Amino acid sequence: MSKGRVCLAYSGGLDTSTILVWLLQQGYQVVCYLGDVGQDEDFAAVEAKALKLGAEAFVCENLQRELVDDVVSRAIMCNAIFEDQYLLGTALARPIIARSMIRVAEKHNCTYLSHGATGKGVRFELAFIALNPSIQILAPWRMPEFIEKFQGRNDLLKFAAENNIPVSSTPKAPWSMDENIIHTSYEAGILEDPDHTPPKELWMRTKDPQDAPNEPTEFSVHFEKGLISKVVVGDKEVTDSVESLKLLNKASFAACYGSD
Repeated sequence: MSKGRVCLAYSGGLDTSTILVWLLQQGYQVVCYLGDVGQDEDFAAVEAKALKLGAEAFVCENLQRELVDDVVSRAIMCNAIFEDQYLLGTALARPIIARSMIRVAEKHNCTYLSHGATGKGVRFELAFIALNPSIQILAPWRMPEFIEKFQGRNDLLKFAAENNIPVSSTPKAPWSMDENIIHTSYEAGILEDPDHTPPKELWMRTKDPQDAPNEPTEFSVHFEKGLISKVVVGDKEVTDSVESLKLLNKASFAACYGSD
């Protein structure tokens, strides 16, 4: 007998794939969820893996416009910067993802929401509770029965081998990364040492100025009532909010790496 249906925030990585199979073994039905907030992701591969491992369904919602129009544009308007340093890229996306996850959970009659945050997940969970207090939360990394079984990465890898969970053969980077249409952030591992200079290969959207092209990339950003109304890069002009940010990302990349 099923213990109920769970909507799991699923990335396709080792942690959430382990959680997916573990939840199934505990007797839950699982709907895997992934939010498209502009990250570089092979969404089809993530879906195929989730379904192969036994997920009842996989849902991916494109949240780029919601993120830009509902949150990012307003953050730009009021210059929302935490302690005058941190641009809140991850934090801005969390409530949008949570809202989408609630929609999916309600549509699929899920009793539970679950995620793979290791001891955190507070931004997700507070949004879940605010949006639908009746939906229960399963946070495996705070559940004693899960923690007893999985003490660390080696236990996760052992479980993956025993349950035919495909894992990448590429060594895990010594930091964690979060990416969306407005930013990419990194934390943990070697980056916790302030005396350690981050390696150049870490950067996805910029480059060491010493390695950048000598010619500048010129662009202009136009505003109306505090909101971006137009972006012009060379002979290309964009007025759509989402496409404006994408063009700015592309212009930044070209300025650092040179155009093709």
